Amino acid sequence: MSSGFGLFKEEHEAFRSTVRQFVEREVKPHVGRWEEAEEFPLSLYQRCAELGFFGLRYPTEYGGTDAGALFEAVLIEELAKCGSGGVAAGLGAQFTISTGPLWRYGNDEQKKRFLAPAIRAEKIGALGITEPGAGSDVAGLSTTAKRDGDFYVVNGAKTYITNGVRADFVVLAVKTDASKGHKGLSLLIVEKGMKGFSVAKKLKKLGWRASDTAELVLEDVRVPVANRLGDEGAGFYQIMGNFEWERISMALGAIGAADDMLQTAIAYARDRKAFGKSIAEFQVTRHKLADMAIDLEAARQLTYHALRLHDAGEYALGQTAMAKKVATEMCCRIADQSLQLHGGAGYMMEFDIQRHWRDARLGPIGGGTSEIMTEIVAKQMGL
Repeated sequence: MSSGFGLFKEEHEAFRSTVRQFVEREVKPHVGRWEEAEEFPLSLYQRCAELGFFGLRYPTEYGGTDAGALFEAVLIEELAKCGSGGVAAGLGAQFTISTGPLWRYGNDEQKKRFLAPAIRAEKIGALGITEPGAGSDVAGLSTTAKRDGDFYVVNGAKTYITNGVRADFVVLAVKTDASKGHKGLSLLIVEKGMKGFSVAKKLKKLGWRASDTAELVLEDVRVPVANRLGDEGAGFYQIMGNFEWERISMALGAIGAADDMLQTAIAYARDRKAFGKSIAEFQVTRHKLADMAIDLEAARQLTYHALRLHDAGEYALGQTAMAKKVATEMCCRIADQSLQLHGGAGYMMEFDIQRHWRDARLGPIGGGTSEIMTEIVAKQMGL
């Protein structure tokens, strides 16, 4: 029913079929077990690397395929249909938020040390920005990195870090000069095994249960200056530059998840009998499903518009914020309506819908809250 209006070509749709088959055969049958275990196996990273999923935007010289952002967009949208936001998030963090800054701001040596093995799934990556006392206010981060010769001495804590428990490296936002506000932020690559760097705990969550989410502690961790991404003090702009794709990714994930929920709701309505006939035959059900489809398609086209602008290299801060807000909030509505349509069955653990419902709620929070997206749009309007 939906269309990208020329955005996706034949080769993108062929790739979509490949990802969809992978999700149906190798992911969906296992997500219930992985959700209960609160983690998915490391072998899933390796399988995705074998399929070339982790290097779609990255150059061939580092093991990528240089296929482009539209191929990655297809991957994100289809992975979100697996029935577990945690699986999609854990895999997505590997090829978007953790490796994106390496690709954009890292030097050749850093890309060879971290990006290339991440593409091969030999190293798991994470992005560490949020802190116990600061999240959306990036300039308010308190983790410090004081220069000591060829090293930075890092002290602080990070929380809500996706892949943080398993990570072999974390791209960490730190304050290298507290006197300069947002201009005093830098990005450092902190590696597993560095003395003083530890996982304080694995966090338990309402949703995204199959992804590991960590609280990290850094106590006098000596990080080589060679592990700094770009210039000292450039961290704020690097973080902001990475946010655009992260937010488009979250919007695409919301589209994929909502599409899966809608198809599940349609199938359930056709099979479910009440008063001697399928509930899909009742006008109230048909209209509800139609309204859900309209809601989804409106969000899809706004998201695809932001994606089209981003892929063309155009300035799309406002459109990206709109897409992220509209798509993630739509996904929450679709989840709630689908759960309502399932009735008591929706609360049963064997149904994907209850996981979708829990997972969807993080959408309007992560990557910048809906309130922040609205503020960005207002500023773009000159207000």
